[in-house]
Amino acid sequence: MENSSSRPIIENTSESLARIRSTRPLVHNITNYVVMNFTANALLALGASPVMAHAIEEVEEMAALASALVINLGTLSGPWVASMYKAAESARKSSIPIVLDPVGAGATRFRTDTARKMIEEAQIAVVRGNASEVLALSGRKSATKGVDSSDGVESAREAARDLARSHAGMVVAVTGVEDYVTDGGREIRIANGHTLMGRVTGTGCAASSITGAFCGVERDFFLASAGALVTFGIAGELAAASNPGPGTFQTLLLDALDAVSPLIIGQKARVTSQ
Repeated sequence: MENSSSRPIIENTSESLARIRSTRPLVHNITNYVVMNFTANALLALGASPVMAHAIEEVEEMAALASALVINLGTLSGPWVASMYKAAESARKSSIPIVLDPVGAGATRFRTDTARKMIEEAQIAVVRGNASEVLALSGRKSATKGVDSSDGVESAREAARDLARSHAGMVVAVTGVEDYVTDGGREIRIANGHTLMGRVTGTGCAASSITGAFCGVERDFFLASAGALVTFGIAGELAAASNPGPGTFQTLLLDALDAVSPLIIGQKARVTSQ
């Protein structure tokens, strides 16, 4: 399912995936304890190079070496927040794109305030969150359940557009049953993916890190975000083809990230530009 205006996005996705595999961009992740291993393996399977570093003593140096910085609020603490700001400032000075995953924004004041402050003070390239998180960041009422979303992507479209428009150059990617990406002007819907992706912890976090990998090779962050979610969604479909349970699916998802190719993207991408 595509329209004529989506063809350049599909082509760019294929080209970006090829660049990731030829250049192996270093993605610096300040992420949470729950998903570190899975996220690192997802990046490796895709073809990127991951590093997980959150110590305040080294994050500035590490961020400066990376092609992208991914900040994930999943297991938040005061010392980690301090490291996130140091890394973000280093990335800003080196013109390195920052992807923010506002895990659980709307669930607690600490998470919501940290995410909002990060957006205001750091030069965020992409916010990748679920519908409840994006609604909370925009100041709208959300129905979050801990770190899970109780809102549908459709309900967050206006909030995503407003959030992107209020921060020039920032892209907002809302993921769920259908993904939605906007920079406040351009918009795209992505229908790729599978329901099993919502039954394995860390898939959203992996989507953010994969977005970082695409931002490391494509500086149009709207195209990079769309490409990352198309690629990850197709991998989810490939992994689910044999109708596995959630445990087996997680392993198959890593295999599928390795198997996704530019040819498969051209065949299976289901995107609609608006």
